[in-house]
Amino acid sequence: MSGHSKWATTKHKKGAKDAARAKAFAKLIRQVEVAAREGGGDLSANATLRTMYSKARDASVPLDTIERAIKRGTGELEGVRYEAVTYEGYAPAGVAVIVETLTDNRNRTSADVRNVFSKNGGSMAEPGSVSWQFERRGVLLFPRSLDEDQLMEAALDAGADDLSDDGEHWKVTCAPSDLHAVKEALEATGMAPESAEPSLEPNQTVSIGDDAEAKKVLRLLDAIDDLDDVQAVHANYDIPDEVFATYEG
Repeated sequence: MSGHSKWATTKHKKGAKDAARAKAFAKLIRQVEVAAREGGGDLSANATLRTMYSKARDASVPLDTIERAIKRGTGELEGVRYEAVTYEGYAPAGVAVIVETLTDNRNRTSADVRNVFSKNGGSMAEPGSVSWQFERRGVLLFPRSLDEDQLMEAALDAGADDLSDDGEHWKVTCAPSDLHAVKEALEATGMAPESAEPSLEPNQTVSIGDDAEAKKVLRLLDAIDDLDDVQAVHANYDIPDEVFATYEG
């Protein structure tokens, strides 16, 4: 397992704090707005918007807030225009990192991301030098209390590609375009995911056995994720479960 899902889950638990929750809301709203601008405001015709809408609702973002974001995206309401910019780099131990942002000021965001890499023992990389190590997938995480065989059968029937052990969760993967349909189909069977979102899954991972080095990687990822313009952080590390148990960020 890559460990990325465990880090993302840890971040989600921290999101219960008010300040972190507000920042998470802001990121989700921005994702909804951009999805509406790029593909239109019709949920039935815009798969990306459906996914972002579902993520926002699952995170308890108020419905009227989501609807205003959609209207800003379609031009019915005025709003800041964001563009998607992706950055690539390396964390300590040679871990590959991809940072996805939505920004209204490319120069500011680039400087912020570069500064965080530099201050935390990482380095920026040229576009394309890291991305080939990842593949875009839809990822759904389910509690381990569910029966593996039953979940596997239901997931395959729903159009998913695979089910794997991700430590504290069962991880179901599918094509990004099938994410919403797979999620709805599994919910209809009574097996609701704890999270469902598009992700970049590593093709290979970097195993980190040294606790101190592993925590350096996690601190870098946390610092990047805390930037306002950052929407998602992906990395190809494999870190032991016991390190996460002692890591507090």
